[in-house]
Amino acid sequence: MPWDVARQLAHAVARPGAVVTRTLAEADGCVLATPLVSPVAVPPVDRAAMDGYAVRGAGPWRVIGHVRAGCADSGALEDGQAKGIVTGAAVPAGATSVVRSEDAVVTGGLLEGPSEDGRHIRRAGEECKPGDQLLPAGVVVDPPVLGLAATVGLNRLTVIPRPIVAALVTGDELVHRGQPGPGRVRDAIGPMLPGLITRSGAAQAGVRHLPDSLEELVSALQETSADLVLVSGSSASGPADHLRPALTALGAELVVDGVACRPGHPQALAQLPDGRLVLGLPGNPFAALVAFLTLGVAAVHRLRGLSLPVLPQVAVPGGIACHPTSTRLVPIRLTPQGAVPVGHGGAAMLRGPATADALAVVAPGPAEAIAARLLPLDPGSSPWAG
Repeated sequence: MPWDVARQLAHAVARPGAVVTRTLAEADGCVLATPLVSPVAVPPVDRAAMDGYAVRGAGPWRVIGHVRAGCADSGALEDGQAKGIVTGAAVPAGATSVVRSEDAVVTGGLLEGPSEDGRHIRRAGEECKPGDQLLPAGVVVDPPVLGLAATVGLNRLTVIPRPIVAALVTGDELVHRGQPGPGRVRDAIGPMLPGLITRSGAAQAGVRHLPDSLEELVSALQETSADLVLVSGSSASGPADHLRPALTALGAELVVDGVACRPGHPQALAQLPDGRLVLGLPGNPFAALVAFLTLGVAAVHRLRGLSLPVLPQVAVPGGIACHPTSTRLVPIRLTPQGAVPVGHGGAAMLRGPATADALAVVAPGPAEAIAARLLPLDPGSSPWAG
């Protein structure tokens, strides 16, 4: 299956989570399911934008008092009068501007300083009015969104929750600490997966290590309630690769069965009868990374209620050799001139991706590509729009 088609199918087959209401603390990382609408004006009254003196009319002004922070009604000013004020405090009725502290000169109760009508006053409703739509549905709830919601007095948000992703790492040959002995291999995929999951916007349910056993794989897939289950090391067709028989035993439907890309072509995506997704990752580390960035990120975006990310184009000044039938995923660095391959891009190698800024998506062709799309190595980043 072509790389772009596989990516689109992975996005299309996923089902966004049920809409819930969450406290602001719980909503971080979720996606707005409904527009964020302000129930109030912000600010609700005219407020000082600077520490200084609220004044009325032209100076000099006689200082007649001070507005305390949090004061609901500080009285009114008449022409030629002033009151000390702090940033954010409600300005007295009739105030025409605020003279900054650093510009103010007070002598014997008289204030002098530069004044311009409306200067350093945030007028009521300047940021928003009641009923204003502040954000549309589909926006990721991040710290500024949480602060905005709190600003307008909201305690809860209606969101699509973060999906839960579990990981199963298979392989009798794997070791998980220290140097591997003869015939053994240090697991490099398991340490990558938690960070990839959380950076993609999902919640990770941990990494479980399994032997090469069909029965144990079937049992593990039955036991997990995660929205997406990653299975590494079992997606090819060798004698120790049990993913496809396990999926058949569970009545799953294969959505993607191999992708025309290098590395990562043995990747697979299936949907269980209850709607949960299973993503088969190749056993080679870079191939597994490519598979997650291809199918896993696409599925997670849809599970979160987000559209499939559009990948920007970049020039490749030195060219990158195309594969005649498969999409190549090539580690590159970004320079002012464009993308430059860093090498070490074999299926089993992580040295290239570890030193790269992104992966160049090189379409199949007969010669060399002088332009390519960029696939972020960090699935939570915004891919260099523009």
